[in-house]
Amino acid sequence: MSKLRVQSFSVSIDGYGAGPNQDLQNPLGVRGPELMKWFFHTRLWRNMYGTGNGETGIDNQIAEQGFAGIGAWILGRNMFGPVRGPWLDESWKGWWGDEPPYHTPVFVLTHHPRAPFRMAGGTEFRFVTDGIHAALEQAKDAADGLDIRLGGGVSTIRQYLREALIDELHLAISPVLLGTGEHLLHGIDMHALGYECAKYVAGERAAHVFLRKRA
Repeated sequence: MSKLRVQSFSVSIDGYGAGPNQDLQNPLGVRGPELMKWFFHTRLWRNMYGTGNGETGIDNQIAEQGFAGIGAWILGRNMFGPVRGPWLDESWKGWWGDEPPYHTPVFVLTHHPRAPFRMAGGTEFRFVTDGIHAALEQAKDAADGLDIRLGGGVSTIRQYLREALIDELHLAISPVLLGTGEHLLHGIDMHALGYECAKYVAGERAAHVFLRKRA
């Protein structure tokens, strides 16, 4: 049975998953890229974007595991791009260039309809206007027994957490204090929702915490 997984989602020590004031120049918010420094050094990242060999230690191994067994993705609209409101045209096709890193169907949550389209490497963006449950059901059908990766952002993960729909949540805790931005778990009682810490691993540049539903 397909699981809904959050993988390699970076948060600061003080619990922020994105900085404030997200826009075209700051897709992760102001100072948001500091959360991702651990990932930028991995071989996985460097292979994706052709900037060198990268590191092959624990951080890289865990990042690679996050792409294994994934048959579909779900993204909030902010993760797809900075465009707000109705789609005035279809020129924006994501942050990732001609070949996004997903290589599967990707279901984008939005309030405004848009026709699906395919990109190089097998990524197909499909736009879902009828909520998180509908997106999850469509992703399960598309995944064909493989898992679904919930890519974020913070608001989208919070919505799925409040419904206890996430089966596994991997947080990469970066050694940085943001002080402001989008807080991931504020006001969410993870224990009451049935989650527990199943594993934690010290990487080279981040601490990796794996939360799962209690059996």
